[in-house]
Amino acid sequence: MLRVPEIIQKKRDGGELSRQELEVLVLGGLRGEVPDYQVAAWLMAVYFRGMSPHETTALTSILQHSGQQLNLPPLDKPTLDKHSTGGVGDKTSLVVVPMLAACGIAVPKMSGRGLSFTGGTVDKLESIPGLRTNFSAEEIRHLVEEVGACLVGQSPDLVPADKYLYALRDVTATVDCIPLIAASVMSKKLAGGAEYILLDVKTGLGAFMPRLSDALELARTLVEIGELAGRRTLALVTDMSQPLGEAVGNALEVAEAIQVLQRRAGAASARFEVLCIELVAHALLLVGLEAQLCEARRRARECLDNGRALEMFRRIVRAQGGDERVLDDLSLLPQAPVKLPVSVSEVGYIHAIDARRVGLLAVRLGAGRSRKEDTIDHAVGIRVLRHVGDHVEPSLPLAEVHAQNEQIARQIADELKDCFVVGAGAPRFQPLVYAVVP
Repeated sequence: MLRVPEIIQKKRDGGELSRQELEVLVLGGLRGEVPDYQVAAWLMAVYFRGMSPHETTALTSILQHSGQQLNLPPLDKPTLDKHSTGGVGDKTSLVVVPMLAACGIAVPKMSGRGLSFTGGTVDKLESIPGLRTNFSAEEIRHLVEEVGACLVGQSPDLVPADKYLYALRDVTATVDCIPLIAASVMSKKLAGGAEYILLDVKTGLGAFMPRLSDALELARTLVEIGELAGRRTLALVTDMSQPLGEAVGNALEVAEAIQVLQRRAGAASARFEVLCIELVAHALLLVGLEAQLCEARRRARECLDNGRALEMFRRIVRAQGGDERVLDDLSLLPQAPVKLPVSVSEVGYIHAIDARRVGLLAVRLGAGRSRKEDTIDHAVGIRVLRHVGDHVEPSLPLAEVHAQNEQIARQIADELKDCFVVGAGAPRFQPLVYAVVP
């Protein structure tokens, strides 16, 4: 009989675990037969020792087959699943999924909750009154068939072992580990049943992969797992050196996503909207609905301009029990009672923003979790009003803190100022997309 301490020690000392040993830890933890502290010890050993390709593939398979597989019904359109590795202010799924569906692609989108300093799509969606994110595999099938897309959490009967590990990684500082990320992401995508997989791999201070080289390695690992499993997979490596868009916090991010779908001028940073268009355009190329990138971009913009993407998001919200009036009246979203503007004393240009620190400050406000049992406050967060390259002066607020009381708002505001680096002269241009990994 395999003893858990010996398995942990083997990984601690740099050994390669067999599939059976991994099953003892992961499935034993899921069933409550192995205590969380032992699984956490193994996670930390993996963080420092890494995993071989064989181990990563085995872990992906264990997670994928820990529950049901989503067998999508026959559809007369391509099916695609989209995933982002997460970043500060990354609410792209809220815009990209309805855009994809409006362009004729079925999207069974399963998302997670917040990890560390980044928010989770499920937490954001639950800002919408009444909206349900917990669905069975059969209900997800029905949503995709009837609506064309869904934005749901991990179903209890789909990849439950990943959901278990996901929560432990969040509170044990083992999130930013390439094999753990790869196995987690691809187990959900493979269990989700889509023919095509589109991945947005973030890099920069506001991502789990701050170094571009690590992000490229993760992108290649993800694509390799997908292709080996027989799924056409594409990854974009994109910039997360500063918060994406203005909003950092659940209801704030939902509001910003809706404003983009409404085509409100100046409602979000240009980088956020451009990234959504780029992701949709590459998805159209991947599934074969367009042959040229310029035409794919045109088609993506068109589905925003003509309102089809907004109407698709309305259908998704309605089908999942949410109050669709939110799309016409953003005041129906949770609102923080205190809104405190933040300014700097310097005159100049923003040269950098510490996105990770901004995300951690949002967590301290209550927008994220420090422990897996913490409750999210959907109303609080931070609005980043100026971005890298923007001119600033004392009369121009560069951010706004949304908090439950004046005291915490002032504490966060004082620290938020230090997240912005202001200097003379315009800074160097920062690319939005670093690489496309086919």
